Amino acid sequence: MYIQTGDLVQVIAGKNKGQTGRVTRVDRSRNRVVVGGLNLVTRNQKPNQISEGGRIQKEASIHASNVRLYSEADGRGWRVGARFVGQGGELFSSSNDAAKSFAEAPAKINKVRVFLKQGGEVSLVPAPVRGEA
Repeated sequence: MYIQTGDLVQVIAGKNKGQTGRVTRVDRSRNRVVVGGLNLVTRNQKPNQISEGGRIQKEASIHASNVRLYSEADGRGWRVGARFVGQGGELFSSSNDAAKSFAEAPAKINKVRVFLKQGGEVSLVPAPVRGEA
């Protein structure tokens, strides 16, 4: 799963289809994400010593296949993939091809997330925004 906490995503299915928001939590074991302000559900909270209870609204998780990373530059959601960075910042599909672009074998080949656009075009995904702004 290429979605990380802090990414800007667009919902592509369900009652919040077309809306965008930031990912607040990622559950990799269940392949689900929680998007801030979207997919709100009403729960009946029983009173206890800390809270008085009543009907509360909270964010429920969305399956990762129902969200796409959103590109603010393009104004739409794109599929996401991975590429490997070679000599001079050139992107390669495999780590072996990226390693061949260097004169000497590097210690590590960097892997980056990219938007997979139409016609085979790719562009880098911006770094996720973490914490409160």
